[in-house]
Amino acid sequence: MTDETQARLADMVGKSDVLLFMKGSPLFPQCGFSSRAVAILNHVGVEFDSVDVLQDQGVRQGIKAFSDWPTIPQLYVKGEFVGGSDIMMEMYESGELAQLLTDAGLVKAA
Repeated sequence: MTDETQARLADMVGKSDVLLFMKGSPLFPQCGFSSRAVAILNHVGVEFDSVDVLQDQGVRQGIKAFSDWPTIPQLYVKGEFVGGSDIMMEMYESGELAQLLTDAGLVKAA
């Protein structure tokens, strides 16, 4: 991955409180895992930005190196890598995801 791609990814992650790198868009996810990630974020009621990795091969490959995580989707909260679809699901089911977003001041406590 080039330094330029690394810098671009760091910039994207830094500009958004909640950022989901995914295949497709929140309205039209292009894989089941991305669809599940969007559904989880919508269910916890957090506003989020998304990046469609299918639109940019550099981002698609670069994000895997950036996070040292091999799969997409990838969720970032306040610049920190949270995980992929399976981790998001586990955190959602345990209440950990809602707590993380509440602690970050991004959703109101239930």
